[in-house]
Amino acid sequence: MALVVASVLAAGALAPAASARPAPVSPSPPPSSSSYDRVIPPLTDDRGRTLTLRGWNVEDKANRGEDALSAITERHFRDLRANGFNFARLLVFWDDLEPRRGQYSARYLHKIERILDWARKHRVHVLIDAHQDVFGPAFGHRGIPEWATRTDGLPFTPNPDDWFSEYFQPAVQRAFTHLYEDPDLQRAQAAMWQVLADRFGRHPAVIGYDLINEPMGELREGEDLPTAARRIEAEHLTPMYNRLARAVRTKDRDTWIFVEPTPIVGEGVPTGLGRIKDNRTVYAPHFYNTAMEAGADYDPGAGWIGAYEAAVTAYPARHRMPVVVGEWGPLNNALPNMGRFYREAVASLNRYSSGWAGYVWCYGGGYCAVDERGRFRTNKEQTATPYAPAVAGTVRSDTYDAGTRTYRLAYRAARPGVTELSLPPATRGWRVTVTGPARVLGASSRGAWPVVLARPGGEVVVTVREAGPYGRTDHP
Repeated sequence: MALVVASVLAAGALAPAASARPAPVSPSPPPSSSSYDRVIPPLTDDRGRTLTLRGWNVEDKANRGEDALSAITERHFRDLRANGFNFARLLVFWDDLEPRRGQYSARYLHKIERILDWARKHRVHVLIDAHQDVFGPAFGHRGIPEWATRTDGLPFTPNPDDWFSEYFQPAVQRAFTHLYEDPDLQRAQAAMWQVLADRFGRHPAVIGYDLINEPMGELREGEDLPTAARRIEAEHLTPMYNRLARAVRTKDRDTWIFVEPTPIVGEGVPTGLGRIKDNRTVYAPHFYNTAMEAGADYDPGAGWIGAYEAAVTAYPARHRMPVVVGEWGPLNNALPNMGRFYREAVASLNRYSSGWAGYVWCYGGGYCAVDERGRFRTNKEQTATPYAPAVAGTVRSDTYDAGTRTYRLAYRAARPGVTELSLPPATRGWRVTVTGPARVLGASSRGAWPVVLARPGGEVVVTVREAGPYGRTDHP
């Protein structure tokens, strides 16, 4: 199950302080991508190229101990790459890494490394995510170890029919407060990240560290949920992220650090996060809607996507941080309006972010991207479109028209280098054309990753269209 906000705003039934809901918003026309270009910087690689990450979460929540991560296989990364994706957010659990305080599992580290080696083989960037659901195993979930869970004896009542509501149990909320405030737990969390950064910081597949998944906190008496979320982000998450960033940098100076707000941003609530004092930090919110996660269809007239986009872009614009959305995607993907949701969601994500990871790349039903045979489940094929994973220059525009199956990239080549294109499988293949002082190399008809070579200073336009009936991909 994805960690979602299905019960967050209905939690007043569980805690009086959590009863407020943000006011409804009116639909508004989406801004153009150019309106963000001047204020939200792109993600870049070590060659200065503009990066775009598109992919899925990869996880094994069912197995632990000796069987941990066994559900993840090389097939995951081979299939991601074959469908045009270049990004995986890998869920790892502190309770598996450090089951007893100060004793780190060599077996678990080796399994993570094996997964990273598969990703490298198939040229997939990996974000290592320190995942938690309802804090951890002390409450029947995964994440922070039991030895690091302190509740002061407050009560906890499981609710398997609405597990997200368990975040509002007094014991869970108090456990978060202790994690944020107790000096020995602060040191333990930092040491855990130093182990990961020291082991994997030089692995070529690793692009970033997601310091904690969907952090929550303790609500105060009489405090509504949006106010509580902003306070938790300002008073607890900001110092925690700065503390962990300093710890990571003692072992790894270059890998991107990803920081998340609380899940409440999914309702169009601006974050209260403060400045993260690290110049290689990425803002990594999640993109879930309360009603849809509770089973409802997408409501195009509710204005949710526009409200979310307006709220989620304010913080990275102010702090000049790239954006990568770490999780998104509804459970009931085949409802009548879900086709429209995927079109509008992908268009929105591509306007302001440097990438995203859908939830989740697995083979089956529910949230799974594909079925047992590896075929996209209904509407999820809309996530696989042409794009440019790496651009050696300044991007002027980057658009995809699903109706005409046409992708267009315009950029100014800033330096000698290679611009990469990702073309997902298409029955008729793709036709790639270029204008400007550039040429295409390596194009072929099915699932290719062509590259563009351009002279520095030149204005380049790349156009990709689905090819004709003979399945050719033509290029100059």
